[in-house]
Amino acid sequence: MLYINNNGTVLTNEAPTIHAGNRGHVYGDGVFESVRLMNGVPINLDNHIKRMLEGAKAIKLRTPIYFNTAFFEERILELCKLSSISEGGRCRISLDRVSGGAYKPDSNDAVFFIEVYPYESNNFELNAKGLEIDQYTDIKKQKNFLSTYKTKSGLIYVMAAVNASEKNLDDVLIINDKGSILESSSCNLFVVSNGVLYTPGIDEGCLAGTMRMQIINLALSHGVKVYECTILPQNLLAADELFFTNAIRGINWVGGYRTKRYFNNMSRKFVALLNDHWENQLG
Repeated sequence: MLYINNNGTVLTNEAPTIHAGNRGHVYGDGVFESVRLMNGVPINLDNHIKRMLEGAKAIKLRTPIYFNTAFFEERILELCKLSSISEGGRCRISLDRVSGGAYKPDSNDAVFFIEVYPYESNNFELNAKGLEIDQYTDIKKQKNFLSTYKTKSGLIYVMAAVNASEKNLDDVLIINDKGSILESSSCNLFVVSNGVLYTPGIDEGCLAGTMRMQIINLALSHGVKVYECTILPQNLLAADELFFTNAIRGINWVGGYRTKRYFNNMSRKFVALLNDHWENQLG
């Protein structure tokens, strides 16, 4: 049996757990984070909480001073214990504006919601078959002060994922109004050319992914050059590798973009570095 925490009330997830009028449900009025669990504990939680609280501030959510890493870690660990998750898992933390009002809220106070689920593996694993991808062009992602955060207004990502399914693809790439590639429906993008990593810059409008930053830091600490820059479709065709990063899945390598095929040497290297890093951190 799995458990959730609705703003301090612990319940099983087998029955309705959010209240009527929840603004995250009704208006997409909130921010969230997806956190990987290893050995039954959340990893990289500091960076997740930092981004979530910055996102809450950006949408004018008023959070209490005790909403910090230690506060959320204690509640995540409680849910993992109750849910018998002692190895791999995933956790979602949501901050919503408190119920009340219509588009104009009655209050800007925040409430939290935490849910946990088991995951099929404890360590990060590279996908056996490379992903097949293409571009998504029906909706362009607009750059604004919310672009880098995980808000609950996620229809562009839903529509991109639906588009990928309709085309029998594994994922599609989201672009901005200048035609620059930003990310996929659920991941950040890295391009590998001649042993150098390139990734769309935050100033292009992509999500400021926690795994994206972790891979950048791992690369720099192991002598691999990384450039945050504009990525255009022609750069994909000239690349040796493409891979996606995601807080839950870690790294997924791309096998093909249209007619172009790719290797996965760098992807395999970084999965190993990622697992080594967290094995050392967790003891």
